[in-house]
This record gives sequence, C-alpha cells and structure tokens, in this order.
Amino acid sequence: MAKKRSRKYKKKKRVRFHRSFFLPFVITLTAAVALGVLALAAHQWIMEPVKTIPSDIVRPDHGNEEPVTESVEPVEKVDAPVDEGESAGTEPETVSRYQEELDDPAYMEENGIYTVTPAEPGRVTMTFAGDILFDVNYAIMGNVRGSDDISQGIMPEVMERMQAADIMMLNNEFAYSDRGTPTEDKQFTFRARPETAAYLTELGVDLVSLANNHAYDYGPTALEDTLDILRERGIPYVGAGRNIDEARKPVYYIVGDTKIAFVSATQIERLDTPDTKEATETSPGVLRCWNSAKLLETIQEASENSDFVVVYVHWGTENQAELDWAQLKQAPELVAAGADLVIGDHPHCLQPIGVIQGVPVIYSLGNFWFNSKTLDTGMVEVVIDETGIVSYQFIPCLQSGCKTTLLQGAEKERVLSYMRSISEGVRIDEDGFVSW
Repeated sequence: MAKKRSRKYKKKKRVRFHRSFFLPFVITLTAAVALGVLALAAHQWIMEPVKTIPSDIVRPDHGNEEPVTESVEPVEKVDAPVDEGESAGTEPETVSRYQEELDDPAYMEENGIYTVTPAEPGRVTMTFAGDILFDVNYAIMGNVRGSDDISQGIMPEVMERMQAADIMMLNNEFAYSDRGTPTEDKQFTFRARPETAAYLTELGVDLVSLANNHAYDYGPTALEDTLDILRERGIPYVGAGRNIDEARKPVYYIVGDTKIAFVSATQIERLDTPDTKEATETSPGVLRCWNSAKLLETIQEASENSDFVVVYVHWGTENQAELDWAQLKQAPELVAAGADLVIGDHPHCLQPIGVIQGVPVIYSLGNFWFNSKTLDTGMVEVVIDETGIVSYQFIPCLQSGCKTTLLQGAEKERVLSYMRSISEGVRIDEDGFVSW
C-alpha cells in the first residue's frame, strides 16, 4: 500500500508541475512574439528611405545643386551681409552706395549732384576738350554763321566722339547774353547770343567750366545771364557763380556706384585787381586760384565727398608750350589736396602730359574751336572704374580754317610724336594711349 500510495503521489505531483509551467510559458511566448513584432516594425522604420525636399525648391545661395535632405545639418551663414528686411530665398538687389542721395531730388539739386547711365556698366568714360567760342563777331563762327549748324565748325566725326562720352566737359570761354558792357581797355571781349547755348547740347557737352578770363568780359549782368541760360538748357557749370559759395561749389556726377567731383578755377589774370572779378559773398564772379587756398580747400572737401576728383584749371602762359613756374608750383599742390585727374587750358596751344604721384596732368589742351589759326589740338578720354583710372587716351585733332577735325594716319602720328617729345615720365603709344 505504501508503494501504491507513493506512486499515486508522484503522479499527482507531476501533473501539478506541468500546470504550473504552462501558464508562464504562454506568457513568455506571447511577450517574445510581441517584442519580435515591435523589433521588426522598428527595423522597418529605421531603414525607411529619408524623404527629400521637392526638386522645385532650390536653395537660393547654391543655384541648381542636388536636392538637400531634411536630415542635413543646418547650412552655415554666408559671409556677405544681408540687407535688413530681405526675405529668405530672395536674391538681394544691387543698390548704389549713393541710393539715399539718388532718392532725394531736392538734395541732389541743392548740392549740384547729377546722374548719368554709363554706356558700359561699371565704367565711366569722361572726355575733355579745351577752349570754345560762339561769338558771331569773331572769325571762328564763319562757317556756322547763317546756317546755325555747329557741325560746319566742329566736324561730325569729332562730334560723334564727344557724344559717345558718359561725361563731356570743355571750357566755355565767353558769356551768353545780350546785355552788359565790355570790359574797358580789354583787347578781346567775348559774348555770344543766348540761343547758341543749344550748340552745347548738340555737341554732347554735359558740363562746362566758366573759370576763365573771359566769362566776365561783359560784367556781372552778362555773367548772371550766362548762369541762367546754362541752367535753363540743363548744362551744369563749375568755377563761377552768383557768389563765392556757388563759384567754389563742385559739380558731382553719380554714375552707377561711382561719384565723381568736378572742380574748376582760374589763375588768369595774375593781378591783384584783375578784370575778371572773383565772386564774393554778395557779388557774382569766378573762382580764382592765383592764391590757391580756396581752391585747395575745395578740392579737399570734394575728395571727402566723392570717389574721384577732376580739377579743370585755367593757367599757363599764352602761346607757350613750356610750362611756367606757377603751373609747376601749383600742380603738385592740386594732387596733394586730392585731385585724381588734372586738365589744364588757357595757353591756346598744346602743352605736355605729365604725372605727379600717379596722377596724370595735361597742362594745356589748347584751343578746341576758338579762332581762325591753324593749331594742333586734341581731346583727352579717360575711363575709370571703382579702382581708379583704367585708360587715358590723347585724341589728336586740328583747328584749321575755322573747323576742328579728327586726325588720322600720318597727321595723327605727327601730333602724337610731338606730344611724346614734350612729355616726360609718360609713354604714348600709336593710338594715343598714355601710360606711366
């Protein structure tokens, strides 16, 4: 009995053991399956391809590069500054450094600031010529008198070169007026009919110098008429005014991102009491520079307010190719004050091209279209960009028979050869380009 009891006991105990194992086994199996499903789902999620930005969305700072994924680290900022208010993804607009001035017409007018669109973006072409005269009482007008056609005096090929410049400047050596009294005891006095100012527009002139010894030939009334007529014609002037502030005032041109200042003054006549009066605080006249203090101060101010300064100066000895002591003394002063380019006139003949501390100086352009004499003359064409002078070219011309023509061939080379012979420190090639 004991053995049977024992065997029965063992059987019951074994059954009891199987029941206690089954429930944990099922729970464990269920948990394992669940974990397996979760692991598989996690694996599929991790290995799923990363979504890309649609191909029609392009990063503005990299053009049409490969699409950028969302998982890419943030792009570092570009070094170039972004204007305030500029929205992301928008190309910045090119704005002139002088946009604030350009957007204020009243400020532009008050401060003698003009603007022009250059023929070649990023560069400015300036062309300069010497003395002109529109007085019908003198021989130079012989071919134009009656026809009123300026191309009969200044030949069409010359006019084309003048008109092609972004800024064309010359010396207006007379008054526009029907009024005034000629200066007593002065050998030559010049005054032109007011309507002849239209010739300037036809020639492509953008700016004139009035700082010379003939703008005041018919007194203050005729000079003030001249200022009014030029203003009506839309021709800026420099070197004269109704008072000394206006006479000293530079003319500025904003061309693209470059601001150019033009200053003009006259040494002539070299007297304490000249016939050509200097402007005062209350009376009209020119800016004189026999005493150079006011001119040098004006150049310094212009330099502080612009990128490039042109000084157009009336100096030298008439009919003399040699430089006089006053030119040699004053030229370095102009450069030291801030001039980037010096253009001279008055001697009625060509004088040397020189260079002072990297600044080119043509001491006299001579007569451009002024009298009946046969004289070599020329124009200077200067191209600048934001770095300074790109090219400097002397363009040979001839005043003869009351006409000014553009020289070519042997005659052109003759004048260039002469300029080489009198100009030290510079090189002039066969096309008139000057280097130093």
